[in-house]
Amino acid sequence: MPKPSAPVATIDVRIARIESLFESLDPSPFHDRDLDPKALDYIVGWAREYPSDAAFRLRLHLPGPEAARAGAGDVAAAIRANFTYWADSEARDRREQFRMGRRYLAIGLSVLALCLLIRESLPALIGASPLTQFLGEGLAILGWVSNWRPLETLLYDWWPIHRRLTLYRRLAKSEVEIVPAEAG
Repeated sequence: MPKPSAPVATIDVRIARIESLFESLDPSPFHDRDLDPKALDYIVGWAREYPSDAAFRLRLHLPGPEAARAGAGDVAAAIRANFTYWADSEARDRREQFRMGRRYLAIGLSVLALCLLIRESLPALIGASPLTQFLGEGLAILGWVSNWRPLETLLYDWWPIHRRLTLYRRLAKSEVEIVPAEAG
């Protein structure tokens, strides 16, 4: 049985000129420019509202003459390149997150091993007493707490990065449609 196709979510963007979709301070040629931060936030904000399996269609509403002037292929390529760039950036951030998590884990496990080793050595060093037991329990707690950050990093912190990466990859595959805006 064929797999049903993903729903297509349409994100409508109304702009006066195609150039207003891109960062005005960016000196790059039009097709290499970054998306304007407000346009990026708007598109990403709407994209987050749709199901995680939805494909996207960006429908750009422009005044008639501007719509005729804008090349849909160039605009689509520029938008896709921009979201591909953001996806690549998130992929780098995710790799860095796991690299740091592994480093944190090595440090945390070393601290835990050292704390447990000292805990076992305390009775021989200072004798068995309530103070020895108190210090031993404190060392055990310190050792386990030192692994809190590594576990948080490796188990939880990467999920938001992964969600953004997946969203940007989906947006990079967006169909881009330019439509003349109706005169108001």
